Amino acid sequence: MKLVIDARLINASGIGTYIKNIIPQIISEFKTVAVLGNKNEIIKFDWSREVEIIEFNSKMYSLKGQFLYPFKIPKCDIFWCPHFNFPIFPIRATKKAVTIHDVNHLTGISPISFIKKKYASFLYKNAVDRSDIIFTVSEFSKKEIIKYTNAVAEKIKVVYCGVDIPFFEQEKQSTIDLPEDYILYIGNVKPHKNLIVLLKAYHSLPSTLKEKYKLIIVGKKEGFITEDNQIEEYIRINHLESHIIFCGQVEDQDLPVYYQNASLFVFPSLYEGFGLPILEALAAKTRVISSNAASLPEIGGNEVDYFDPRNDNELAQMMVMILEKQRVDYSQRPESQKQQLEKFTWDKSVKKHLEGFASILDLKNKNN
Repeated sequence: MKLVIDARLINASGIGTYIKNIIPQIISEFKTVAVLGNKNEIIKFDWSREVEIIEFNSKMYSLKGQFLYPFKIPKCDIFWCPHFNFPIFPIRATKKAVTIHDVNHLTGISPISFIKKKYASFLYKNAVDRSDIIFTVSEFSKKEIIKYTNAVAEKIKVVYCGVDIPFFEQEKQSTIDLPEDYILYIGNVKPHKNLIVLLKAYHSLPSTLKEKYKLIIVGKKEGFITEDNQIEEYIRINHLESHIIFCGQVEDQDLPVYYQNASLFVFPSLYEGFGLPILEALAAKTRVISSNAASLPEIGGNEVDYFDPRNDNELAQMMVMILEKQRVDYSQRPESQKQQLEKFTWDKSVKKHLEGFASILDLKNKNN
């Protein structure tokens, strides 16, 4: 059996983490695995020696990439696209699989233009119609996919992402210069991540807390300044420059250090298909406040404190309540938290992906 994977987003944030954790564990299940992507990026991974690398550097969503897809994808049993940017032209794959993490681009939350939204809608519908199986990362996303694309429910397989608990809970030695006390946000800095509400809540904290706790923001800055410069303007007008540290994107191996040393992790997003950072924070034994929107309560369960993402006053009150108390000691993790985290392992995720691949190959065999 030959599997071909589009791995161009291997260094993206959430999707990149997903790809990097699934590929190494499924290689041995296929006679041949080929990955599409930037060779210089892929050869950095140990497992790259076990796969065929097909150079493919066209930008995601580009028409050029769509035209090149049929020429880049070799004849194979399964082609798997771990993103909704699925081939629109015929390819030489007997069966096709896609992962749709969310349909954010189709919702009213997304700030993209009308033309871009139409193009995204076309790509989503194309992925749903042309694939033999649709993986998605939460029950919430499954409902959203059906709502916005009219996908057949039976075609969708919910497969949770995983979190590497030992990686995040084992104390890491680091030379990173961090404040002694800080509030943390990790994730892409884009409008739907709702950073403005976190900034407003932070600004309204008592001055004693702002002096003690810096706000550290980790993530790609693309999209951080919205079309009306809302965030940049808010920081400037309210003189928050000295209180906020933008770290940009950091190396994966450094993430546990940021989580472990934080007094509090806040995730204010308006829309998430999964919300991996809240699990990473829990794995690092850090207290979590999260938005109650989209999939986040499904993922965090009862181990997270939730707030209305439109209500910065509610978030501020929760932050004060937690920060004014002594930090919760999770060195002995509560049993309920262990049980919640155990729902989300990469081993379980890989097993369900392989079951999905097997199900469509069985359909192929029945049709022969």
